[in-house]
Amino acid sequence: MPYEDGNSAVPGPGGLSGTPPAELPGILATVGRTPLIELERLAPHLPVRLVAKAERFNPGGSVKDRSALSMVLHRVRTGELVPGRSTVIESSSGNLAIGLAQICAYFRLRLVCVVDSRTTPQNLAILRAYGAEVDVVTTPDPVTGELLPMRLRRVAELLAATPDSYWPDQYANPLNRQAHLTTMREIAEALDGKVDHLVLAAGTGGTLGGCAQYIREAGLSTTVHAVDAVGSVLFGATASCTRLIPGHGASVRPKLLRPADADHVVRVTDLDCVVGCRRLVRREAILAGGSSGAVVSALDRIAPLVEPGATVVVILPDGGDRYLDTVYDDDWVSAHFGDVAKLWQDEWAGEQGSPGATLADIGR
Repeated sequence: MPYEDGNSAVPGPGGLSGTPPAELPGILATVGRTPLIELERLAPHLPVRLVAKAERFNPGGSVKDRSALSMVLHRVRTGELVPGRSTVIESSSGNLAIGLAQICAYFRLRLVCVVDSRTTPQNLAILRAYGAEVDVVTTPDPVTGELLPMRLRRVAELLAATPDSYWPDQYANPLNRQAHLTTMREIAEALDGKVDHLVLAAGTGGTLGGCAQYIREAGLSTTVHAVDAVGSVLFGATASCTRLIPGHGASVRPKLLRPADADHVVRVTDLDCVVGCRRLVRREAILAGGSSGAVVSALDRIAPLVEPGATVVVILPDGGDRYLDTVYDDDWVSAHFGDVAKLWQDEWAGEQGSPGATLADIGR
């Protein structure tokens, strides 16, 4: 469906100002209200209070559960999606797909998920376990060589051929952004409004836009640091390389994105993500996903901008169990980056009194 104005205020489950949603039934009631975790060991060299919003505790395992619920629930409540009759069609091979699969299963909505040949077997298995139908695109776009344009073309074909169908389109749907008013409300209320810096991964513009909107509406003085990928086009750069780790950045700028929502932009590499993930699990025993590693790796970059005693909140979008074959697999890491284990092993040893490498030692 087209959206007349990506900046329009559309009521989601959290309301226009991030007010608490009405009570939801069953598993849906567990979306949101994720915990904040004090990170005391991750960056002891930074004289700040460091807190993580752990989005893996959503029922589908990621921050995308919030977006999926917002984009589906609104249409169920208005009668535009009818349980047992309507079909949801979306292009996604990761966390959003899984969030949609769980929510569509609850509402007895048919879900057709358009994925591509790079989708992991684990994600395909999760989607099918929820009853989603998977449509796999294997041929890249002849002009760009990318698979995403072909996935979107396939979505358009399926929508045209399927009565009573709906395309959530997370890259343009304002309900995606509205969902994250609640994300920021939860953070602000838990910390009594003292959120000096917020560090989050930017992708569709949903989390960034919703959090930034809440900050403005609530009159908070929070500085928003958006973490993008090297090679991404989100904030004006030119697409320049193939990225290995999903969850942040994009090869096409989403309609939903407002670059001005970010006060500061940090760009990180795939290697930064790996080191950030490994450091997080090694120091804090938190097994997090690739974009969480991106956020962790950005902390050293923003250090000169953070005042002593500040409260810094990082949003960790998902868990690391879907990255066991990549980020947490020593052979995969070695094949793509070489012998880099010292970047997190020596770092830990450094805390015990030996010199250690930090992210600043990684070649840029």
